[in-house]
Amino acid sequence: MPEPLFGFDAFSPKEVAERIETAGVAKARLPLASMALLAVLGGVYIGLGALLFLLVTSDAALSFAAARLLGGLVFALGLLTVVVAGAELFTGNHLLTIAWADGRLRSAEVLRNWAVVGAGNLVGALLLAWAVQAAGVGALNDGRLGQQALKVALAKAALPWDQAFWRGVLCNVLVCLAVWMAAAGRSVIDKAVAVVPPVAAFVALGFEHSVANLFFFPLAALLHPGAAPGLGAMLGNLLPVIVGNLLGGSVLVALVYWVIYRRAPPA
Repeated sequence: MPEPLFGFDAFSPKEVAERIETAGVAKARLPLASMALLAVLGGVYIGLGALLFLLVTSDAALSFAAARLLGGLVFALGLLTVVVAGAELFTGNHLLTIAWADGRLRSAEVLRNWAVVGAGNLVGALLLAWAVQAAGVGALNDGRLGQQALKVALAKAALPWDQAFWRGVLCNVLVCLAVWMAAAGRSVIDKAVAVVPPVAAFVALGFEHSVANLFFFPLAALLHPGAAPGLGAMLGNLLPVIVGNLLGGSVLVALVYWVIYRRAPPA
């Protein structure tokens, strides 16, 4: 067993890179049914975090900064549940790129995982949005939660494509760093300490998470039919955000750390 790092029993950054690569191979080679079901759970878990964000930010008594920061803290439930309970998340799985760069995964395996997990996340987000509408949760806080869902969806749909793209990049840098740091921990507490601050930061700063948006848009449409953004407006946000998430996670986190820790030294 390696020596503890700075007195703490955590995996070193180099060990984390190896663990992330090995985990990526296992994720990409999951049986299709298991991968799809875990992806549905991932969409549900992120949606639950997003729903808590709506609850907190619907409180008009909170200042802007307090609402955003508290909303980010509760949103972290989503990724923490994915990491600890086990689920597949499209944005976090951009870290599979490190195994691809090291030659342990084929391009087809990575793309298959992203396609299946992305579709499963969408199904999970839609199922949760339907359940939330059916349960009347939008009526909480005298209906302000439902109004906040509409406000958030409209604001996202109004983002220019370049802003949506760059907010997607910044978001998934933080999301993948959260997953990366969680892999350094050995306990649930370790993982919570690693996950919560980056997630709270990206939410508070208004960065764009594609899977969360797969929940926000349908929920607004179910709660406010006719007033919510239409399919074209949704895609106008989701497409640049997905591309931004891919760049942020696959290149700026996974490939950077592959170069640092996993690339074979020149002969």
